[in-house]
Amino acid sequence: MFEQDYVMRLIKEMVRAILKLLFNIDTESPTVELLENKEEQETLENLLDMVDAGEINEAENRLYDLTSNTDVNSLEIALLFYSYLNDKTDDFLEVNNFSRDEIKLGLENVADSFGLSSIAKMFLTDF
Repeated sequence: MFEQDYVMRLIKEMVRAILKLLFNIDTESPTVELLENKEEQETLENLLDMVDAGEINEAENRLYDLTSNTDVNSLEIALLFYSYLNDKTDDFLEVNNFSRDEIKLGLENVADSFGLSSIAKMFLTDF
């Protein structure tokens, strides 16, 4: 239990750090409303609806397609997506065949594709 809380905090702090550094957004709880573009908001809302419906792997696959063009706006969507996913309970993740480690791995992959792997390693290597 303590270890999972620690992992959740590290993921949360990494998302906050990147949002602050790249987008000048300083928030405790990142939400869809942080996105300025209506189309990006709708894209994220669709992904989050998929998560809530238990289609986490499918949502993540769509996210990877979205981030493959390395548009900085898709990075913001990815960070908000993983932040939302990180707030889900371990039971919810387990029931839907997902894990906290997969959240960590997804964040590492996204960070790497945007040249931010050193930031990801700084936050996520210790667990």
